[in-house]
Amino acid sequence: MRKITLAALAVTLAAAPAFGQHAPSAAVPHPAKPAATTSPPPNPAVQASTPESRSATALALSHEPTFDEGTAQRIREAALSYGDIAVRGGWPTIPADAKFTLGVPGPHDDLLRKRLLISGDLAADKGSGPHDESVVESIKRFQLRHGLAATGTMTPRTLAALNVSVQKRLRQLEASLERLAHMNFSFGQRYVVVNLPATYAEAVENDVVVRRYRVIVGKTEKPSPTLTAEITSVNLNPTWTVPSSIAKAEISAHMRKDPGYLSRMHMEVLGAGDAALDPRSVDWSGTHTPNFTVRQQSGTWNALGAVKIDMPNPYSVYMHDTNQRNLFNDDYRFDSHGCSRVDNVRDLAAWLLKDQPQWNRAAIDAVIASGQRHDVHLTKEVPVAWIYLTAWMTRDQTVQFRSDIYAQDEQLLEATAEEAAFFSKAAEHPLNAHLVQ
Repeated sequence: MRKITLAALAVTLAAAPAFGQHAPSAAVPHPAKPAATTSPPPNPAVQASTPESRSATALALSHEPTFDEGTAQRIREAALSYGDIAVRGGWPTIPADAKFTLGVPGPHDDLLRKRLLISGDLAADKGSGPHDESVVESIKRFQLRHGLAATGTMTPRTLAALNVSVQKRLRQLEASLERLAHMNFSFGQRYVVVNLPATYAEAVENDVVVRRYRVIVGKTEKPSPTLTAEITSVNLNPTWTVPSSIAKAEISAHMRKDPGYLSRMHMEVLGAGDAALDPRSVDWSGTHTPNFTVRQQSGTWNALGAVKIDMPNPYSVYMHDTNQRNLFNDDYRFDSHGCSRVDNVRDLAAWLLKDQPQWNRAAIDAVIASGQRHDVHLTKEVPVAWIYLTAWMTRDQTVQFRSDIYAQDEQLLEATAEEAAFFSKAAEHPLNAHLVQ
């Protein structure tokens, strides 16, 4: 059977009523849910100064999971809604030099209102008028849906997001759905999700997000992988065994310039059987794969911070604390070597261990304060999924988009199209006629 892409399906079916409702008769279509019917979440643009306040602010945005058993179906529904917008001509482009000032009429005010109305960020009865508070609130709503600081002002990033075509948004929905089709994840009553493009982790319990944390994930040149695994233990005051790639490329370079680097960083060199080696006996040329191991001792200097969350997987990545917690204040959080650094990670550790009351937050803090390494094994493993969704819709029908930071959407869609073309061509061969339905 020939494969039809989601985008094509959305355009084909767009004229049909979506979500069991009659298609709107107005010239401008409504999305799945006119966001103007609800109050916007708290403004995350106000910088939180502590891990606790940052995670509280993140949780206040929504208790709707990014990823649950209904996500794929909701993405299909969102595609139908955006396909409806596409067949009606999409939305207008806002000129790069357009200026918008609260209370001051401008030549592009109605154009901006039309753009926000089409995507459901502005109520239908607010389609004309000067730049007022209703437009500011709708801009905030748009910014929240696109992972931007909800300032209510027309920032360059906001303008760029507004001018992304509906066709590209459809492709994001298609790529996200395609990824979910290849995932096999056991959600369970409690599970953890890290959506890499959004740089947030969610702790989900009974289908509700009960914790949300800022995370720092892989750089564009060292992207974090998508995976499913089980969280098996929480390591307090962990040591860090430096990956051989980092030892070769980075540690070796430091040692060539500064022979005292390892000592200053509280690192040791280990050989076979973890026997200690004299750093002066090691070849730090970096021309070959190291035949030694570099390990950083526990402490405030440790790159993993005070907590490591172990989740065995083929990529040898994990979730952990960091000794550079100031990085969580940044909006751009793609700065790791592939692992996921978690803000307020002690809170996540306590949630993971909630079925083991002897390991409450106070007990975790006490062990960390002692400086002694301790591994706490979960009596019941918790499923975890690292996903790559640049587009999704939550149960309250809010459609979310994020930047394709690793440039994977178009690559996936091109590969899918090539595969579909191959099988379509093969189906035309006389020997395969019996396979065509």
